[in-house]
Amino acid sequence: MSLHADAGRVLKEWGAPDAEQERLRLAYLDHLAAHPDGVWKACADAHVTASALVVDADGGRVLLTLHRKLRMWLQTGGHCEPEDTTLAQAALREATEESGITGLSLLGDAPVRLDRHLTPCAWHLDVQYAVRAPRGAVAEVSEESLDLRWFRFAELADVTDASVQRLATATSRLLD
Repeated sequence: MSLHADAGRVLKEWGAPDAEQERLRLAYLDHLAAHPDGVWKACADAHVTASALVVDADGGRVLLTLHRKLRMWLQTGGHCEPEDTTLAQAALREATEESGITGLSLLGDAPVRLDRHLTPCAWHLDVQYAVRAPRGAVAEVSEESLDLRWFRFAELADVTDASVQRLATATSRLLD
């Protein structure tokens, strides 16, 4: 199965938790139907991306990256690569690359939420997952980051935008 086909399958099967997420789910499916290259950065107007919020082993903190280009505290994630066969695998690969943590595991097999945002390259149709870090995980800054830092859920409102806060809230519900 191609990554494009997997993205379509994931979005068709995903149960959106509210009307806004359903609207995005349908818009993502329309994008994929209209763009055979819709999961690749080369699709200039918009493309599907995959991200993951990294949660510590105890579920009390999340790891954020200070994005080198955007200069914002964000979850790990980004563009799909040719070696990616599933969106979940792309999110896990991005989280591993950007956090330096090996042994990350997906929290569930479905996305946590969707987020559409404009970046310098195009609209990102982000499919967001949550992953758990193993006990004792040590993060290492990658070339895509200026810094990595663990934050308690309650601290996120002081350092992140509304998108990351919504992802953290949805992830927190998943952990409960």
